[in-house]
Amino acid sequence: MPETGPAIQRRPRPEAEPLELSVVYEDETLIAVNKSPGVVVHPTYRNWTGTLLNGLLWHVRHRPGVLPRIVTRLDKDTSGVVLVALTAEAQARIQKDNGAGRVTKEYLAVVRGVPDPAAGVIVLPLARDLADRRLVVVTPSGQASQTIYEVMAEEGGRSVVRCELITGRTHQIRVHLASSGWPILGDAVYGVPHDGLMRQALHAWGITLPHPVTGRMLEIEAPVAPDLQRFIDWSGF
Repeated sequence: MPETGPAIQRRPRPEAEPLELSVVYEDETLIAVNKSPGVVVHPTYRNWTGTLLNGLLWHVRHRPGVLPRIVTRLDKDTSGVVLVALTAEAQARIQKDNGAGRVTKEYLAVVRGVPDPAAGVIVLPLARDLADRRLVVVTPSGQASQTIYEVMAEEGGRSVVRCELITGRTHQIRVHLASSGWPILGDAVYGVPHDGLMRQALHAWGITLPHPVTGRMLEIEAPVAPDLQRFIDWSGF
């Protein structure tokens, strides 16, 4: 009789959980949530409960046939707008518009240093680090990556920088800013650890896109998380 290997364990389906969500926009086809720092967006082997998706499943539990589809993801410790489609058609439409450059995603970052020039485009190719696949590095063999940036305020050797993604690579803003000499405060991986801020000072501030059904332009903005707001208040921004 042939030997059999260990049984393959399938991951269970994510379950609805009554988690608090900060909804900044909602209609029949879209939800936009202002994600708090420290919240994982989608279940993983290490974080199967307490994720944003678990909370979204609870939020739509009374809407038969509706399945949240996360369109824009954020790192665990990045706060701000996460866009969620409620139909497969809406998800496909947004992805098509994003590929055509019709979706604008803006971020706020607090960095060490003052970018010079005060506005420009960072063009650096990015790829996974071969030594540690969890990290992203600048390398000539990487994927073309572009980030528009603009200094909104600066004081005391640090700056509030608005960033707009042209491409959407993993960890793009964090690596682009650090590689340009303006590391994000609180970013223990690519940036500068900072007392009193236990995560990177990066916030997905807003997203502009055509509505996937009506085509009218939506401008969705997420208020800055309280832990980051105090790092921005000094600037008068």
